[in-house]
Parts: sequence; C-alpha cells; structure tokens
Amino acid sequence: MEQPAMIQVRQVSKNYKKNNQDIQVLKDITFTVQKGEIISILGESGCGKSTLLNIIGGFEKATGGDVLLDGSKVNEPNRKCIMLFQNYGLLPWRTVLKNVELGLEKNIKNRKERKERALNYIQLVGLSGKENMFPHELSGGMQQRVGIARALAIQPELILLDEPFAALDTFNRYYLQNELLRIQEQEKTTMILVTHDIDEAIYLSDRIFIMHQNPGRIHREIKIHLTKPRDRSDGDFQHYRNIIFKEFHFNRPGNLLEFNI
Repeated sequence: MEQPAMIQVRQVSKNYKKNNQDIQVLKDITFTVQKGEIISILGESGCGKSTLLNIIGGFEKATGGDVLLDGSKVNEPNRKCIMLFQNYGLLPWRTVLKNVELGLEKNIKNRKERKERALNYIQLVGLSGKENMFPHELSGGMQQRVGIARALAIQPELILLDEPFAALDTFNRYYLQNELLRIQEQEKTTMILVTHDIDEAIYLSDRIFIMHQNPGRIHREIKIHLTKPRDRSDGDFQHYRNIIFKEFHFNRPGNLLEFNI
C-alpha cells in the first residue's frame, strides 16, 4: 500500500498588493513530495521559487490553497521543517559547537546531552576538531557545513534549501553537493531545493519541478531516472540537461544569463 505523501501543496496561489493593484506571483501550484525524496524547484529569477518555499515552510501565507505536512495544515513555522539559506546565518560570537547547539537549547536542557548531539552532527559534516572555532575562522564551504549540521541536529522531517550553495566557488559547491547526498542517504531527510542551477538540480534531485513566470506556475515535472551519485559528463546526464534547455527556449536572446549551467 502506497504511503500518503509527506508534503501536499494544493492549488497554492499568492498575490501581493502594489500601487493598489493585485500582482499574482503564484498560480495554482499543486504537487506532492514523498518522505525521503529530494525535490528541486527550478526556474528563472522572479518566477516565485523562494516565495513558494517560504509558503511550504510556513514563513508566508498563501492567498489561496494550502500546504499539508504529514496531513496537518502548515500555518506557521514548526520544528518539523527548517530552512537553510545561502548566507549561512551563523552567529559570529558563537563557536561552531554553540552555533550547532542553538536550535537544541529550548528542548534539550541537559548540557551533556545537547553537546553530544551537536558533536555527532559536527562529525557527520566532517568538521570534527573545529568545534571551538568561530565562523570568521572558517571558509565559506565550512560555514555552510555548520549550517547543515545545525539544521540536522534538530532532526527535522523536512529541510528547505534556498540556493544554499550559490555563493560558493565551483569546487566547494560540488563537494557540498556530494556531502548533502551522503548525509541525506544516512539521515533519510526529505529535502526541497530551490535553485536556478540546472546541473545542481539534475545531480541532486529525484524529481525536478520546472517553474515559469508571470505568474509563477509549475510547467513540467521531470523524474530523474539515474542512480546516485551521478556523473555530470555522462550522456544520460546531458540528456536531462537538453530536456531542460528546451523547456526554457535557450535560443531566445538573454535567457542564458538567468541560469548557472
């Protein structure tokens, strides 16, 4: 018997007021996500990807439709779901250990237990020995790993990632993509990734939702039938790139500037 979807996004629309006019940002967004999946939402800048992610996380309210997490309506942020941004969000006056402990302080009062869990996830992301360093002493890639450890330490059911590796150089981005897959395989955490990096979406995702804009809407779903980890130079990988290229009509002048390819 098929398990019910962990995430249900049902006919979500979002309007904003501008100069006394309603501007529709999202229109009738509907999809589901199963437990343990990695989903990418791919689209040009301004198509409403981040707005949709914020609605799924309960940080913004939809104008129409709703989102269900484990069968319950999402009306506000909750500990089952956490957002990971590209700017790391680390507190500069806290060490790596104390940054990872941050989300645990409310629910785990025992200091030893809290420290043990934090150290476990610091080890998981490959930062053992750096727990007493401060963010300014770490590279950008290491700071993002601290952010991942902090997110995982809360043991959420869902992690939302908004362009998490966009600020990193290519080598760090590839390394962290591999780390994310390794960690996700171990933790079985469900992830929804917003990106405009086509290769990143193909490399990480079980399914890709392609969004078009004005207003933002799901234009197509692409299921990636490739085993992980994936070879970016493989012909099958290039096959999916070509499918996505055609979706965005890259023969039109200017469109290439909107994507990392």
